[in-house]
Amino acid sequence: MASIEKITYACNSPDRLATFWEQALERDRVPLPSELADETDDPDHVLLADPDGRSPPLLFKRLPKGSTEDIPIHLDLATKERAATVERLEDLGASTVETKRERFHERTEEWTVMKDPEGNGFCVCDRASR
Repeated sequence: MASIEKITYACNSPDRLATFWEQALERDRVPLPSELADETDDPDHVLLADPDGRSPPLLFKRLPKGSTEDIPIHLDLATKERAATVERLEDLGASTVETKRERFHERTEEWTVMKDPEGNGFCVCDRASR
């Protein structure tokens, strides 16, 4: 069985984008593993870890990226208070694209599609974190 080692973001400004996600997800910056690090701080790589160790780390790496319009993988954030979370993320630099609603059998789900400061898509949904 495979497991997710980390989620890597190709980005223009690793520090700026990591700062957004650090605050949005309440993650901690951690030292880079030896295969990514050198003797000095590396401005082209920033690694964020989940303080509880339940989620994979996020690596922000200075790299050219493809289109932000058709992203096959993005983060889905779950929260008990979607509207307040969306507002907080906007204050941190995210932008709202749209809010969607879809019916699944007996329940209706609603989520907000957003973009981080570099235009990467993600969603915020009305569910408590697992």
